[in-house]
Formats: sequence, structure tokens, C-alpha cells
Amino acid sequence: MSDFSGIWIPLITPFADGAVDHAALRALVRRYADAGVAGLVALGTTGEPATLDAAEQDAVLATILDAVQVAADATPQRHALPVLVGVSGNGTASMRERIEQLNPLPIAGVLIAAPYYTRPAQTGIVGHFSALADASAQPVVLYDIPQRTGVRLELDTLLTLAAHPRIRAIKDCAGSLDTTLALIRDGRLQVLAGNDLEIFSTLCLGGSGAIAAAAHVRPERFVALHRALADGRLDDGRRIFQALVPQIELAFVEPNPSPVKAMLAAEGWIRNELRMPMTPASDALARRLEALVASEEGERR
Repeated sequence: MSDFSGIWIPLITPFADGAVDHAALRALVRRYADAGVAGLVALGTTGEPATLDAAEQDAVLATILDAVQVAADATPQRHALPVLVGVSGNGTASMRERIEQLNPLPIAGVLIAAPYYTRPAQTGIVGHFSALADASAQPVVLYDIPQRTGVRLELDTLLTLAAHPRIRAIKDCAGSLDTTLALIRDGRLQVLAGNDLEIFSTLCLGGSGAIAAAAHVRPERFVALHRALADGRLDDGRRIFQALVPQIELAFVEPNPSPVKAMLAAEGWIRNELRMPMTPASDALARRLEALVASEEGERR
């Protein structure tokens, strides 16, 4: 059975002179494997998939899958990191075709949000996810992010979908404590925090982990946070989380992934490039992010 616990990184897509920078992407995969993260998300929101054509999306996924295997082969005691793949759209038929294309690949599952823009009724949402889960050979992770899709997954809908044998987890971005707690108490879906400032509270309530964009930087500290709370070391977890809060807050001052890319560029991992309509972090924010990265590097010395 798939395990969606721990800290997962929703990988950015690096660009260089407008093209996907596959060398930088490979380096990032190795970086996060070495940091001990639980898994990676390819082509999630943070990866700017809406700006990638179909061939580029396939190439990005191929690079990530190859890189996780290379990282595992380099360390015999390490298993290849599981990779979730984001599948987005607002047409059930076309998304089903995409899932069928992914079925032969060695992926851990698919991450699927509600259909965006169309704002279907909850009965339509149940039918949509059920059809996609029926088509998938891998587990399905629901993605509840109403601020992007225009529709939320109501609790009754989530509990109905939890009965499907291939729907195993949820990336919880709705910001409803009642829903988060109800899902954790129900126990059928693993609950992954999707809002980074809610990682601590979700884990303390009994959530399984997080898909955390801010964890692109200092991933070891996010891993340590999860381990501390999983071990019941609440004081250690609180201390680690409070130290991460400034970084998490700055990572979302402007639209994701602009701040994350600015931090990674300041660390030398990537070029600070995005594709329109996304734009790099503002100069003022970039200076704050560079100062944060510099202070962290100073602490490590």
C-alpha cells in the first residue's frame, strides 16, 4: 500500500534562456533525495505545468523519474523516491486519457484537483474523481485548493470519495480546520498539509505529512520537523517550526513559485526564470529573500 506520509517537495521547473533546464532539475532531485524527503511531486502547481506543452511535461517527468533512480543507485541502502504526478484540467474525458498515458510509468500516484473554472456541483465532482480513479492504475491523491479551482471539495464529498479503493490521500489547502480534523478522525485518507503555515497544526492533529513548496529551501529542517512530531517530541517540533516561519511567510508574499525560485537562485541551484504570465519576485522581495538565504548560510558556518 502506498504511503503518503512525510515531507513531499512539489518540484519547481527550472528554466534557462526560456527552455527547461534538465541539468538543474536533476541536481534538485539529488538535493532532496540527500535531504531525506519522503517524495516528490512532478508537474504540480509549483512546477508551472500550465506553461509547459505536452512534450515538455513528458520530458520533465522523464527527467525526474530517471534522476530519482540514479540517486537511489548511488546509495544502495536508499530506495528511489516516490513521485506523484499532477494531472490538471476541467474535462473528465481528456484527463482520463492523460491518466491512461501515465499508467505504465513507475509513479507513486496522481495528484488531482477539482475541475477549475467550470465550478461543477458536488455530484459532478464525485463523478469526476470517481471516473479518474477508476481509470488510474496508481493511487489518487485529491487536491482541495478552492482558491485556484473556484470550487471546494465539501466534507460529504470527500467522505464519499474516501470509499473508493484507489483514492488514498488529500493535499489539504482549503483552510478549514473542521474539515481537516474530520478527515483525520475518519482515517481513510492520509491528510497532507498543503498550506505550509498549517504543517505544524496538521501534524499535531494526526495528519500524515505535507506537500510543502517552502521546503525547497532548508529541506532538512522540514524533514526534522516531521520526524520530531512523529516521535512525539513536541518541544523540538515547535522550536523547528517557529524557526521556519519567516521562510514560509516570505515564500508566499508573492505568487508561488516566484519567491521559491528567487531563494533557489540565491543559493545557486537555478536561474531565476519563470514563464509568463508568472514573473520573478519583485526586487524588494528578492532582496529580503537573498538576506534570508545569506543569514541561513551564515548560521551553517
